[in-house]
Amino acid sequence: MSFIEIGHVTHCYDGSTVKALDDVNYSIERGEFFALLGSSGCGKSTLLNIIGGFVDPTAGTITVDGQDILATPAYKRNIGTVFQSYALFPHMTVFDNVAYGLRLKTKDKQAIRQRVEECLALVHLEKYANRRPHQLSGGQQQRVAIARALAPRPEILMLDEPMGNLDAKLRKEMQIELRAIQQRTGITTIMVTHDQEEAMSMADRIGIMRDGKVQQVGTPQEVYNRPANGFVAGFLGKVNVSHAAQLAGGAFASTDWEDGEGPVAFPAPTTIGQIGADEPFVIAIRPERIRVSATTQFGWHAVEVKSVVYLGNTARVRAAFAKAGELSFDLDCGRIASLPTVGETLYVTWDDGSALRIKDVQ
Repeated sequence: MSFIEIGHVTHCYDGSTVKALDDVNYSIERGEFFALLGSSGCGKSTLLNIIGGFVDPTAGTITVDGQDILATPAYKRNIGTVFQSYALFPHMTVFDNVAYGLRLKTKDKQAIRQRVEECLALVHLEKYANRRPHQLSGGQQQRVAIARALAPRPEILMLDEPMGNLDAKLRKEMQIELRAIQQRTGITTIMVTHDQEEAMSMADRIGIMRDGKVQQVGTPQEVYNRPANGFVAGFLGKVNVSHAAQLAGGAFASTDWEDGEGPVAFPAPTTIGQIGADEPFVIAIRPERIRVSATTQFGWHAVEVKSVVYLGNTARVRAAFAKAGELSFDLDCGRIASLPTVGETLYVTWDDGSALRIKDVQ
């Protein structure tokens, strides 16, 4: 049994028949950094609130280390939480904010001081103990919130959109810092986020949610390179998608893309998961998996450049087949003398293993 077991959790708000969570199942290992990823309204924050004891589920079970916790009040669940707003007490110093939870458990001032100093050292804020929240930057406030959550030595750390109030540069820095803190402490961590890059760069595994349902669970590499369906593929980044018809011998022909030679063929795409004979499917190819040449080669497809977006180290090119359909691909700007121009003809291909046959769930 895993450290945290979430079994068949369903939740409807205020007697509604609309399910905010619909038969959700997750297993989270001790010491794991697990991200719940999805767009707003998908149910991820509801699940976090149920784990934390702030919301009771309509149905289902949640166990921690084999013990059912649903009947346990929130304050007894030994869970630390960092909210998006940080929820620091503005009238308290940094020291007192971090000490707050400890003072509810013990009156030993020396033990409290020692633990607060340990936690402030962990987040590199030892010199800020006497400051108040308004005297800190957003990143420093976030670290105080993390130190406060860790101070009572919880079994689980929950992070609710922890980077939501930070600018882009600071967000990237704090992703690295927060992951390092989690690895140093070894605490089991559950993070809710709508940011794909955040989840991919920080988590050991990701649970992707949509409309209250689990779409896929896996490592960042698994969910990106082997998405369970079209929704997951598109949610995690740009992907070229084509409907296709199966031909004799196991090959497929696009019904969306057609060059001067006819429908684009997929001789042996990689099928992800089980796809029934009557289930709709698509062929998906990531832009970075497409190979590009300025000169014609046997078996490659001619495309006309429609737009070029320069991104620094890469450029994203959108191009059209001669008769029907478009696709996007990436160019490594360090390997080309100049960017292609709109209207220019290029030639593209891809390996069979880069073309994925996945369920058509949009």
